[in-house]
This record gives sequence, structure tokens and C-alpha cells, in this order.
Amino acid sequence: MARLDTDRLVDTRNGLISRELFVNKDLYQQELETLFTRAWLFVGHESLIPNPGDYFVSRMGAESVILSRDKAGGIHVLLNTCRHRGMKVCLYDEGNTTHFTCPYHHWSYATDGQLVGVPQYDTLYPGMDRAKWSLIEVAQMANYKGTIWATWDKDAPPFLDYLGAAKEHLDLALDCRDGREGGSEAFLGVHKWIIPCNWKLPAENFCGDTYHNPSHRSVDMIGIGPSARSGTKGRRDDELKGAQHVWVSFPAGHGIHSAIQPAMMPYAEAFRDTPVIEEYFRHCYEERQRRLGEKSRLLPFVGTIFPNSSYHGRQPRSICMWHPHGPESTEVWRIFLVDKDAPAEVKDLLRHFYMRYSGPAGMTEQDDMENWNYATAGARGVIARRYPLNYQQSMGAGKDDDPVAGHVSVQITEENSRRFYARWSDYLAGRDWDVLMGRRDGTPRRAAAE
Repeated sequence: MARLDTDRLVDTRNGLISRELFVNKDLYQQELETLFTRAWLFVGHESLIPNPGDYFVSRMGAESVILSRDKAGGIHVLLNTCRHRGMKVCLYDEGNTTHFTCPYHHWSYATDGQLVGVPQYDTLYPGMDRAKWSLIEVAQMANYKGTIWATWDKDAPPFLDYLGAAKEHLDLALDCRDGREGGSEAFLGVHKWIIPCNWKLPAENFCGDTYHNPSHRSVDMIGIGPSARSGTKGRRDDELKGAQHVWVSFPAGHGIHSAIQPAMMPYAEAFRDTPVIEEYFRHCYEERQRRLGEKSRLLPFVGTIFPNSSYHGRQPRSICMWHPHGPESTEVWRIFLVDKDAPAEVKDLLRHFYMRYSGPAGMTEQDDMENWNYATAGARGVIARRYPLNYQQSMGAGKDDDPVAGHVSVQITEENSRRFYARWSDYLAGRDWDVLMGRRDGTPRRAAAE
């Protein structure tokens, strides 16, 4: 397959993006070969595999991988394909086992990936070194506050370098509500469904696209926030009232939408009819202020860790994976998060809220999916593909390192999306890590093809 010239499709200087990005089959194959083989990808949460022998089958790009915990407690990310004929060695979504055994010819592997069993080994494979035929393991893996990330590229920078200053914002989703570091767990398994759209559309939406809020007008007219209290309107409780919203982009392609309170505000009651829940949220709010001081003013909203992992920071608190199924199909996985030590009453409250908000039956996400599906279809037509899409919103409005680290705008902007696609183009062009991390400029991008 000849590589397409993505610099002609992505013109960030003029804010033009070709529709080819969302429907072209050759570009999709190029993504699998040059992007998903190199970038750091979210695989799962360690709480999904709490015990030795536990496993959870995940995805990295279009590849099936096994997130496993070996008998010594170590965590591994393994390609889910037998080294003999390529059959999956694990056919179930999750469980506990002592070995992964291929159902085709019964080669078997330990939970650390080592080949331990080959039928008639002494007779049929004299001299074969089994150590050389273990399951293929990722080149690098990182456990960050319980979240597991991996890359196939041995030359990729360490995960925390890749994350950069976006770490400060991702922490808001992973840390306890009372300000303690870490402490989250995967809550109620994994929500999975398939939508007919290109994976990049939801990924860029979570970079901080609040310009689409009119899509949610019908949901905003009713109260579906965690408290669901009478008289409350909107998708969330009013926790960001009066806050300064910021849109932040980062050199590696990440995009974040966070908020900064004007001051250390007093707690606002929301659950007066449920004392246990009210006390929990009050304690978390006040304890977070005590622990973090002025830093507690930074509040989470949404963000995308390039390329296809996004998060909701608080309402609803979760991590999404936009798994590519093809140029016009995406399998969405959402892992909900909650403080592991939260009271049962709080977890039950959040469970109901997560269902109201998220997924194919969630009131808000139904709006989003309709947008992404029609946007993908709108890139399919012969005439439509002759005309690029407009990504010119708030060009030049941002600046660096104020009021938080990164390239910051205090007004709604598409700069996060522009930087997302600039980095996408660099990966597909096969550029080196200095360019991919923003330490050196790549080839200047020309006008998007018309």
C-alpha cells in the first residue's frame, strides 16, 4: 500500500481538514500501521484483574490483547494470538485461569505469556527452544495510578514523558475525590457498543468541543445530574458554576477541557435528603481543599489522551476507548471509575447517574452518536469529499503556560482539534519521536485537498 500524503489533507495553518480522514480505507490501514503501532494506548484498569490468574481481554488498535496478572502478581499485556497458527488463545472477555490454551492445536501459555505446553513436543519439535515462542508482549507498559497503558514501540518515550503536562488534568479523573493520589477502581465492568462513525470524531469531541452543546438542549432542560434533585436543570449538578473554563492542547496531540474556580468556594449542598451521601461529598470537597489548597480550584471536565483514549473527569467519571473497526465503524468501550472506598450508597447513586448519562441508552450520549454517525456519512459522498471541513474557530486565541501548563485558550476553540490532526498527520507520515512529541517541527502542512 502506497502511503498517502497526509500533509495535503491536514492544513492546520488555515484550519482546513479533508473529509478523506473519516472515510478513506487506505488512510485507515495507514493508521493501523503507523499510529496504533507506536502511540501509547490505554488498555484497562488494574482493578479489572485484582488476583493472580485474572485476565481481561482488551484492544490496541485492531489487535486483541490480554491484560493478565501472573501467579506472582505481575501485570502483562500480551497479543491474543497463538504463535503456532494464529488462533486466539483466549476467547472470553474476562476470567481467571492458570494457562491460556489455544483451542486449535492446544499450545498452552502461562499467564505471563511463556509457552509451557506443546502436544508431543519431544517427538514433533526436537530442539525447538520454547522460550523463543512465547506470546508476543508489548514493548513497554506503564501502570499509572491503576490505569494500564502500553505501546508496541520500544523507542517510544516513557509514558509520563508522553503524557507531559496533561498529567495534571488526567489526575483529576484518577485521584480520589478527597485529593488523595490514585484510589479509583473500575466500576461495574465495561460498557461496550458499536457505532457507525470514524474513531477520530469522538476522540476530537472529547478534546474539548463544547461548541456542540446545542445538540444537548433537550437533555439540558431536565435534571439528570447525580443528585437528580427537583428544580435542577442540566446534565450535571452545578459544580462548575462561576468557573473559568480553559481549553488546553499539548505537543503530543492531547487535548483537555478543564475549569478553574475563581476562589476556594464553600461546599454547596446537593443531597440533603440522603445524609450519608451528603456527608461523603461534603467531606471529599472540603478534604480536597485542605490537602491541595489553591490547586483544588482546578476541576476536571473532559479530555483526550492522543490518540483514542478519552475521559470524563467527574460527572460521569470514566475513561473511554474509541477502538477502530474500519474507517466508518468504531467500537466504544467505557470504563466507569469510582473511589474504591466510597460508601455503597454513593456507588449506587453513581450507578444510576452513569446509566442516565452514558452509552447507547444514555440521554446525552445518544445526541453525540447521532452527530458522529451523520458526520461520517457526510464525508462519504463524491462531491462532499471535494470540500474540506472548517476548523478555524478561535485561531490565534491561545497562549502558552497561562493559567495552566500547555497551550491555553479561555474561549471555546478548535485549537485542540487542529493540534490533534497535526499530530495524526505526523504519525501517518512516519516522522520521528522528536516531531511526535513536539520537540521539533515536521514538514509544513499544505492546503487541505479540495
